[in-house]
Amino acid sequence: MKALPVWLRYTLLRVLLFAAPLAVLLIAGVTPWIAVLVAALFGFSASLIFLRRDREQLASDLYAARHRETAVGRDDDEAEDAAIDAAGAAGAPGATSAADEADDAGDADAEPSTGPGARRTAE
Repeated sequence: MKALPVWLRYTLLRVLLFAAPLAVLLIAGVTPWIAVLVAALFGFSASLIFLRRDREQLASDLYAARHRETAVGRDDDEAEDAAIDAAGAAGAPGATSAADEADDAGDADAEPSTGPGARRTAE
């Protein structure tokens, strides 16, 4: 039998630790909002005590997934990069270099703005 993933086992146990006391309290005739409050407090404290190992395993799995050392890429990424590099090297029409784009951005900043929100500078 295949074991459940840690996140699923932890979630199911947390729900069980809330639902079981809730059902018992509701069957006993406790006011519903009080039953929910007591069941939530019981489920929270019981999960802190009894589910420490699962919680730590889940946290380490999430950390590992978030901080992968190798980049996750698709199979066609290298082919796309090669095609872009080839188009830039061949001087394809419409292809601009990074230096041209930076120069164009610098020219746009150098022109004074005359719109209604423009600031006037002392000359």
